[in-house]
Amino acid sequence: MRKLYPAIRPYATRHLDVGNGHRLYVEECGNPDGLPVVFVHGGPGGGCREQDRCFFNPELYRIILFDQRGSGRSTPHATLVANTTAHLLEDMNTIRHQLGVVKWLVFGGSWGSTLALLHAQACPEAVLGLVLRGVFLCRDRDIQWFYQSGASYVFPDYWRDFVAQVPEAQRGDLVAAYHRQLTGDNDIERMGAAKAWSVWEGRCSTLDPSPAAVSRFADPHFALAFARIEAHFFVNGCFLRPNQVLEDAPRLAGIPGVIVHGRYDMVCPVEQAFALAEAWPGARLEIIRDAGHASSEAGIRDALVKATDAMAVQLLPRR
Repeated sequence: MRKLYPAIRPYATRHLDVGNGHRLYVEECGNPDGLPVVFVHGGPGGGCREQDRCFFNPELYRIILFDQRGSGRSTPHATLVANTTAHLLEDMNTIRHQLGVVKWLVFGGSWGSTLALLHAQACPEAVLGLVLRGVFLCRDRDIQWFYQSGASYVFPDYWRDFVAQVPEAQRGDLVAAYHRQLTGDNDIERMGAAKAWSVWEGRCSTLDPSPAAVSRFADPHFALAFARIEAHFFVNGCFLRPNQVLEDAPRLAGIPGVIVHGRYDMVCPVEQAFALAEAWPGARLEIIRDAGHASSEAGIRDALVKATDAMAVQLLPRR
């Protein structure tokens, strides 16, 4: 069972001005002359963590991480202004050009898998390959599963706490109800909604209960950005046309990919990964039998590290 590579520090950091008041936190780690890989975090609104650097061999990879608009160390925090899928895709190209990267491997989990796929579909010439975890297709049914009816039947105890934030008369559309609270003027209500929204996902993200994951999701700074930005995207259908990711899968032709998905993923059920693999002949789907959604789970972590090792062998010139 593979573990993460040892902790490393960035050799370069910057705050990149991308317009509309947004400054993105961008860092580089590992080998400056190595194979470029960009880590695309989840949410939207999740931000990157130190351990996200460690899925890659630092001797072989030039590891690029960035916090998406309003997330993590990017500023302004938790903002919804000029924050759409199109903006995030434009930001990825801006980062690539600013760092002088012609082509890169793209690694993304959950919403990060969505953004990685959209980037590859829009700019296939810039993508060497894809490593994806916990695929999220952003269809209405996928959002409804987790925020209206589906996961609620698996976690009725956690669901009770999630819906308690919303008046009973508004529970017919929980995403819209939460969006109203998260964008309203009542500071106490907004923070309560942020924590309830975020903790719901933290509780459901692992197969075995993880107090550490729940604690991270409950952190007020994290929860506010995570909940506000997710609700903003989800109430707007992630700013995509219906079924866009699957319909545009033929654009991935010729791009190698590995899809890692937990069998018991309750945030993004495995059907989404299966549907993507069916539509993308160049991908290899690995279903982890004893895992949920989180990248921290042992089986998921093992498969992801093996995938990046294999991609390095496949993509680096033979010596």
